[in-house]
Amino acid sequence: MHSHPGAPPALFSVRRIATLFAALLVSLASGTNYVYTYAITAYGPQLSSRLHLSHTQMNVVGLSGNIGVYGTAPFWGWIVDNRGPQPLLALGFVALLAGYNGIRHFFDAGVPAGATDISTLTFCGLVVCGFLTGIGGNGGLTSAINSTAKSFPDSLRATVVGLVISGFGLSAFLFSTIAHVIFPGDTSEFLLVLAIGTSIPMIIGFFFVRPIPLPHSEYSHVNGGPDEIEEDEFSAASPILFQRENNSHTHLLGAEPEEPFLDDDHLEASFEHRHGHQVESTDYVVPPLRGALALSPTRSDGGRHRSRSSLAVQRRRPGYPLDKHLDGLPNIRGKALVSSSNFWLLFAMCSLLSGTGLMYINNVGSISQALFAKGNPDFDERKAAQWQATQVSTVSITNCIGRILIGLIADSTKNHLRLPRSLCISLVAAAFILSQLTVYSVDSVESLWKGSALLGLAYGCLFGLFPTITIEWFGLPHFSENWGFVSLAPMIGGNVFSIAFGRNLDAHAPAGPALNSSFAAAAAPSDSSHQCLQGRECYAGSLVVTTAACSLALALGVYAGWRDWRKERRRRAVLLRAPHLAVSEGPGWEDGN
Repeated sequence: MHSHPGAPPALFSVRRIATLFAALLVSLASGTNYVYTYAITAYGPQLSSRLHLSHTQMNVVGLSGNIGVYGTAPFWGWIVDNRGPQPLLALGFVALLAGYNGIRHFFDAGVPAGATDISTLTFCGLVVCGFLTGIGGNGGLTSAINSTAKSFPDSLRATVVGLVISGFGLSAFLFSTIAHVIFPGDTSEFLLVLAIGTSIPMIIGFFFVRPIPLPHSEYSHVNGGPDEIEEDEFSAASPILFQRENNSHTHLLGAEPEEPFLDDDHLEASFEHRHGHQVESTDYVVPPLRGALALSPTRSDGGRHRSRSSLAVQRRRPGYPLDKHLDGLPNIRGKALVSSSNFWLLFAMCSLLSGTGLMYINNVGSISQALFAKGNPDFDERKAAQWQATQVSTVSITNCIGRILIGLIADSTKNHLRLPRSLCISLVAAAFILSQLTVYSVDSVESLWKGSALLGLAYGCLFGLFPTITIEWFGLPHFSENWGFVSLAPMIGGNVFSIAFGRNLDAHAPAGPALNSSFAAAAAPSDSSHQCLQGRECYAGSLVVTTAACSLALALGVYAGWRDWRKERRRRAVLLRAPHLAVSEGPGWEDGN
């Protein structure tokens, strides 16, 4: 087959691979928000020590970045869905450069002479700068994920999206390593590296990150028929669906009434309504050409052809909230999204699991210091920082691995096992529960890496899987906007669990004037009035809460997977009896390819 000018590039063309690698580079620069709290010479503990921040204040500053990441997600998603990735990448450049340079300014200024704490105005400025780093990073990540999801077919979507998101998880480890190797102990210079190192990739992405249309041979087949070609996702025109019915009872001149949209609960009833006729049907989609005339299909035999617009095929029964797309996925947004039980199910699971992950990530430095300080009269600041760095590296690396791994598992579950990807949600929730139980059982800093590894893996799997589930449940046309609304969940869960953790830790700290919340400037544990010295008891209560939350998420995940599996099994049973009814398949019915 000869390609013609303007035809979409091949699946593994230079343009498509360049977009993938540029998206990965942008993603690597977008996840530095997590560098704040748990890197060896990263600025979180050092900033809190220099500015005399309490544990609660430290969590507020860290969460300001998280709010920037998740709170702006719906609006950023709407922009990238409607205007493309370039506006957000330009915004990311400005926000990241300004945010990290602002934090550097406050760090260099320190606490005013004669004062014991920074002013309220300075603290608010610090929070605003953290917020800027969050919105800049999320702008880059949203652009990278959107372009990647639209540039690869469904069979590879979870894998490539997981690969790109893995850069977000590896970002903290990458920049922390740079800080340790190139600028050991120089926090000010490290903040300058963050400002430059995160903003430049946004400019590179501005020129290379964009959706690449899929070649027609790679479009998902709606019903598995070899002659069916999915509507171009980047075309606004509606294709024409032609259906050939081999039915001797078809009237020559009588117009058949259009069938309403049939969901999986109505397919079998429709089959029984066929009066016992075995109907053979071949449906195929002719992609639209703007300005072209809609012509009748060529007859290959004596069968009767009838054409129906996609609007007729997608017409739904009253009250049914889904607007079907011809790739077999729904096309849901706005009011239909927030009125969907699927959205609230996904939102609840994401809030419970991501809140657990953010709580640990934001406080793993404090956890490692609490374990190291218990019963240790010879506290060594450098050794404490090394143990903290171990947790950083472990969480960041396993976070990256989890995002890649869950993409491969999810695609294999669907493509090879013929099961819904939502079954993988239970695996993610179980990994979270195991991580919390492991951290709870650890009573020495030497063993904390086990809990950090499991938590990082689970957290990576969560954000590697849920974007693809969002596409399957709500469709691709408004994916970034929908994922943005789902992404509000971590902001809620992270705020609740992280602030509760900070208050719990402060409640176990020795009474005394607020000095600092880390050992960065302390010679011994007794010199820090805000350091809990009780080891695991400092945070055990918080772990009980998160374990219960993850158990609830597991129950919801089991329900979601069971429901989708039952729906898929019912669909397959019906299609064995009436293959022609697949033309009206519902969400997730592309699994039968």
